[in-house]
Formats: sequence, structure tokens, C-alpha cells
Amino acid sequence: MSESHETPDAFEATRTEKLRRIESLGLDPWGGRFDNALPIARIRDLPADLPEEQRPQVRAAGRIILRRIAGKIHWLEIQDWSGQRTRRAMKSKEHAGTEDDAWSSYVQVMIGQKQVGEQGWALAQEFDLGDIVGVDGTFGKTKTGELTIFATKLHPLGKSLLPHPDKVKGMQDIEYRLRHRYLDLLYTPETLERTLSRVRIIRAIRNYLDGLGFVEVETPTLHAIAGGAAARPFITHHNALDIKLYLRIALELHLKRLLVGGIEKVFEIGRVFRNEGISPKHNPEFTMMELYQAYGDYRVMMDITEGLIVACVKLLTAGKSELKLPYGERLIDYTPPFRRASYAELFREHVGVTIDDADGVRVAAEATGFPTAGKHHDVLVHYLFEEKVEDKLAGPVFVHDYPASLCPLTKRKAGNPNIAERFELYIDGMELANAYTELNDPITQEATFRQQLAGLPEEDSMAKMDEDFVRALKHGMPPAGGLGVGIDRLVMLLTNTQTIRDVILFPLLRSQ
Repeated sequence: MSESHETPDAFEATRTEKLRRIESLGLDPWGGRFDNALPIARIRDLPADLPEEQRPQVRAAGRIILRRIAGKIHWLEIQDWSGQRTRRAMKSKEHAGTEDDAWSSYVQVMIGQKQVGEQGWALAQEFDLGDIVGVDGTFGKTKTGELTIFATKLHPLGKSLLPHPDKVKGMQDIEYRLRHRYLDLLYTPETLERTLSRVRIIRAIRNYLDGLGFVEVETPTLHAIAGGAAARPFITHHNALDIKLYLRIALELHLKRLLVGGIEKVFEIGRVFRNEGISPKHNPEFTMMELYQAYGDYRVMMDITEGLIVACVKLLTAGKSELKLPYGERLIDYTPPFRRASYAELFREHVGVTIDDADGVRVAAEATGFPTAGKHHDVLVHYLFEEKVEDKLAGPVFVHDYPASLCPLTKRKAGNPNIAERFELYIDGMELANAYTELNDPITQEATFRQQLAGLPEEDSMAKMDEDFVRALKHGMPPAGGLGVGIDRLVMLLTNTQTIRDVILFPLLRSQ
């Protein structure tokens, strides 16, 4: 994979010796502040066909990705990240250039002994693939038409002591890429593009919510009680206070306290931690966006969710007439309004029986091989929905009005206590958002909490009720709608990424 067949120790020793030779030239191989360097993408846009004496003076900095020697001339290619941002700008303007041009973030550098002087020439001998260098020179074209910086001065800015991947073979080993994400960002253009898209998606969410008058806050990551979701927490210990603490499994309970405190539109984007399984759609550490709006309900949350996602899609499809993005083999149409269908309607559509047909539900479950003996009707309904409905939800589709038994902490639908005012947004069979008309009745909330916790052993980390949260509700929380969106899954969908590990910069991996 690397440019050398030396052992890692021998390779590093060779590079370290070069580092010492750079120091012997009176130069710092690690460089320092380097002002006024132009992004390489901007340099490539400068006039390149001018006579030699009229060539523009430029300064650039970047990493060496190619190096070859021809007599008394050294040729380098250096790259920076400016091509990624240029590519997005070009796409937004429906740039007519080639795809290669749109991706370019490299430029050729010609180093001649006469042009850079004796010290510069000696320095050039010590350059290697992966080194970070600064270049002063003029910009133009070679006789073969290659865009080139003709160097007049060289600056060492950072020595690479370990081998870099082969330029042609690239980062083909997925495990290696995940463990060496810094190299993956350098040599897999899609990884850097996806990372920058994630930044822009989160910024779009913040801008959208800011436009609606929401306030962003930060709430504690360490909780004395694991609450806000049914999930197994990570456990830690606070030495100074000598107490057991839990990494948060949700953002909900502190944000609702802020509703009680009079912050009527509030949201947080933050990490949550659930000590559970790992899959292409699940990671134990992930990013959630939760928001709460006083005097709203789950229908208000539908409108906000739709607007928020459309704002992100518009950002990524700038300049295009349609709000469509690929995901796998499908092209998903995000044009509003999204479909809205009830849980019961979709159950009947895909299972073939009504949700309240006990015999039909049992027969349908048995037909899949699911053991039904002793199982409550609600358990069978929930199983069939997951088994036969979710994968069919191409979406975007809001699934609303869930059976109340599945959502004990959600406000009931007026006139029908068997229905909970809840929705989940599905896109390509993946649940992306979850929202409720929040329960603000402290008496019902406390009773439901106690009922949920009754069957758990006292030592269970999830067996404690958050008495302070109930106390807060007893001071009066306004009616509200609440929404949770999985940021990692949203980025997966909008960047056509099939595994959650690829949208998390540093996913948790088993120790080598």
C-alpha cells in the first residue's frame, strides 16, 4: 500500500535521517506560520497562458502526493482541500467543466536547481511523499500544457515519518480506512466530501431552527439517573463526589425542564450513548437533535421535520430543479408535502388485516414463523409492523397515530384513548425521526414511570425514576410537541452512505 517496501521501523529511521539533514540546512522541518498562501483551486483559476515574464506570483501550501526527478529538475504534485469546496460551488452553478476539473485540488510544482538556489535544491532532495511543503513561485503552463507553479523558494512545513497509501491503489481496505481516518480523508475524496456535507447539513438544521425562533442549548452528558429512553446506559464513576453516573441515553428530560423554565422553543444537537448493539444503522455513540415547542403538538412537529429536511436537501441540490437525491439504487423525492399515513392504515395495507382483528393478526404472525403462544396482541402487532411494514416504507412517509400501548408516555388522541399522538418518519425503510405530543400531566407521568419500573430489579441501571423531572412537571409544563432526529442517519440518507460508520469520523472499533 505504501511507496516503500522497507519495514516500518526502517522506513521511519530513513525519514528521520532526512529530517536531521533538513535541520542541518538551518531549517525547521516542522515549519510554522505560513501566511498568504492561496487555495490551490484558486491558483488553478489564475491566467496560465501569459508570457513567462508576466506570470502571476503565487504562494501555495499542501501535501506532496506525487514526486519524480528528471536530472536537475524535481517535479512534485501537492494537494490541499480547496477542490472539495470548489466542486460544491461548481455543482451549485451547474458548472460545465469536466468532473476531473471539478475535483482538482492539486497542482504541479517544478523545482529547478538554478531557480531555488543551493539551499532550496538541497532541501528538495529530502522531500518525500506525504510531506507538507510551502512553495513560492510563478504560475503558468509547461510546454505540455500542465498547470504548474515554477518554484523560486521552498519551505518545509511538516515531515511525514510513516508511509502513505499508494496513489493508484488508494484506500481499498475498509477496516484500514476506519482505523486511519486521517489517511482516508486525504486519499478518499468521497470521505472528505461526506464529512464536509455533514457539517453543512448540521449548519442548515441550525439555521432553519434559528429562523423559527428556537434557542440552542447544551445539557449535561453525565446523568445521575439514566432516563429519557428505554436503552442500556454506559456507566462511569465520579471520583470527587463518589457517585455512579451514566452517559446520557437521551436529551429529553433536561430539555423539558427548560420548557418548565419558560424557554418555549428549545433544541440541542449532541452526542448520546447507548450500550447496545452495532449494525450498519446503529452505533453506540451517535448524534441526536431533539427539540421541544411549547403549545405545539405532533402535527406541528411534522411540519418542522418536513421543513428541516427539505432545507437540507435544497442545500445539497442547489441549482437543480428537483429535490431528489440517490440512496442505494433508489432516487428519493423530497418534494413536499411528504405522505402522511396512520399506523393502522399502513398495517392494513401491508399485512392484509386490520390492526384490531385479533385472529387475523395471530394468523399473520404465525405465517411468518413467529411463536404466538402467550403473546399479547400488542406484541404481535408491533412484530408484524417491524417485519412486514417498515421495509416497504420507501418514503418519505410520516407514520402517525400509534397504538397507545406502544407509547405509554405520549398524550392520547382526543376522543380515542387507544391512540397515541406520535409519528415516526421513514425513508427507504429506515426510521429517521420520532415525535410526540408530549405528556405534561405529572400525575399520569409519575404513575406510568412507576408502572414501567415495577418489574425491574432494584440494581438495574434503568430501574430508577427521575424524581426531579416529575417535580419539575408538577410546577407546570405547557402543552408541547417534541421531536428527535438521528443526525447520523440523516447524513447517511442525504449523502448516499450505506453504513453509519462511514458518516461518523471516528467510529468505535474493537481494539487491535
